[in-house]
Amino acid sequence: MSVSLGELAVRFGCELRGDPELRVRHVATLAAAGPEALAFLANPKYRPLLAQSRAGAVVLAAADAEGVARPVLIASNPYAAYARMAAVLHAPPALPPGVHPTAWVDPLAQVADSAHVAAHVSIGAGARIGARAAIGPGCVLEAGVEIAEDVQLVARVVVCRGVRIGARTVVQPGAVIGGDGFGYAPERGAWVKVPQVGSVAIGADVEIGANTTIDRGAIEDTVIEDGVKLDNQIQIGHNVRIGAHSALAACVGVSGSTTIGKRCQIGGAVGIVGHLSICDDVAVTGLSMVSHSINEPGVYSSGLPAIPAAEWRRAVARLHRLDRMAGQVAALGKQLNRTQDD
Repeated sequence: MSVSLGELAVRFGCELRGDPELRVRHVATLAAAGPEALAFLANPKYRPLLAQSRAGAVVLAAADAEGVARPVLIASNPYAAYARMAAVLHAPPALPPGVHPTAWVDPLAQVADSAHVAAHVSIGAGARIGARAAIGPGCVLEAGVEIAEDVQLVARVVVCRGVRIGARTVVQPGAVIGGDGFGYAPERGAWVKVPQVGSVAIGADVEIGANTTIDRGAIEDTVIEDGVKLDNQIQIGHNVRIGAHSALAACVGVSGSTTIGKRCQIGGAVGIVGHLSICDDVAVTGLSMVSHSINEPGVYSSGLPAIPAAEWRRAVARLHRLDRMAGQVAALGKQLNRTQDD
């Protein structure tokens, strides 16, 4: 589809410098854009590309608009404005309402007339599917699942018994929501499975990446609050609570009974030990290990960056000697104290 610059400016509250009747059809990078493309500039290091770009229009900040010859849409947050415009220019096709002939819907389930249920879907007894929800091919929804309006399960998503998913949430392929948590009681060298009788409650406007797993609670629910963004291949343990508008990057592991506050940013492959809490507005950089509660907002890191192997071996050798050296230092301190006393 094509949209005029004037319509984009009015719809997204931008200042337009250029012809309001000019239309753009798609988005592109500054380097690859043609006359029908909309590009954006948010990172100053890409500003040299602006003069050579052939983009029909560029979304940028006021400070970057001076001297630009082509049409521009000026926004206080160019990246966010671009994201909203891109969603308009690349809107997915509307899915037809109805249930595919190969889908199985239990007679006790409720599916809104405006919902879309694709091929080979299974919907269990007592499940409720809200208005305009889209249940993609191969999804499995067990008994008692509640799917609110405008939810999208893209494909092969498994939603286990009693899970509740809030409005406008998007779940990417392969995600599993509500599988049993890792709960076992030790007994005489073996393990007794602890029944996982809680469920999962997911808020509105959440996004869950491909092959991410969210375990059901052991007794109470695992909770993902409104606006949370989860990347691909994340593991969320049982009884975890993630506060509103937090974002977790790929391969994060959150152990059971952890609480993460609101607006937190957790980098890729971070490991979080169970039964701790992270307060609001915390950022944890990638590959860090969080082993204690964090009670003050800020940026936290752990781990060592990659260094040449020879340097790493020397560092490890010194690390192994630290305990002996600490004992020697303590002994020297005692000897010094005795000498001073004498």
